[in-house]
Amino acid sequence: MSMIYLPVSLILFLLLLLLFPFIWFAITLDALEIAAAKLGFSPDVALLLLAASILGSTINIPIYEVESEVPVASSITEMWLRQFWGIPLRKIEQKTVVALNVGGGLIPIVLALYQLRQASFVKIAVVTAIVTLVCYFASNVVPGIGISMNPLLPPVTASLCAILLTEASAEAPPIAFAGGVLGTLIGADLLNLRAIQRMSPGVLSIGGAGVFDGIALCGFFALLLS
Repeated sequence: MSMIYLPVSLILFLLLLLLFPFIWFAITLDALEIAAAKLGFSPDVALLLLAASILGSTINIPIYEVESEVPVASSITEMWLRQFWGIPLRKIEQKTVVALNVGGGLIPIVLALYQLRQASFVKIAVVTAIVTLVCYFASNVVPGIGISMNPLLPPVTASLCAILLTEASAEAPPIAFAGGVLGTLIGADLLNLRAIQRMSPGVLSIGGAGVFDGIALCGFFALLLS
């Protein structure tokens, strides 16, 4: 008579799978408290910021609307024939709404601007300028998707610049955070705004989970790295 035994490793794997969301949340909360402490905030404020960011990520504040004409063709054959005979492609109007995401855009930007009072304005401006240039030349506009860029490039750049400017003092984290957030906003988002709004109809969310995602992520990693 044969008996079936459930391997202990399988039970442990299933248990780990069930506990993974809670473990991930605990690690995230721990990292957020460390990051908030580097900005001079208490753990209670860190928890409040996390809750505000999660709730705010579902809210987009419309800033302005753009209408543009886009050339279209019903098929590759039509496009080829029109180009061959010099006939311009048909154009359709599309609307693009540029919005600011509360959780991933507004809150990090407000926190970055607040650091202008806590750290050296000149050093933050220098880091912002460097990160802006790096993000602008490293980012690519992908039609229908948005801005493509290595997500670690801005925070690493901001952290290294802040450490070099402050000689790794306690002033480095707020400078890295502010410079990273503002540099990413300007270099990757605002300087590419005209190009991306012509290519992507619908809603472009600055700091949201869409086209302009990564502002909050940059600031968070910049704090942990500095």
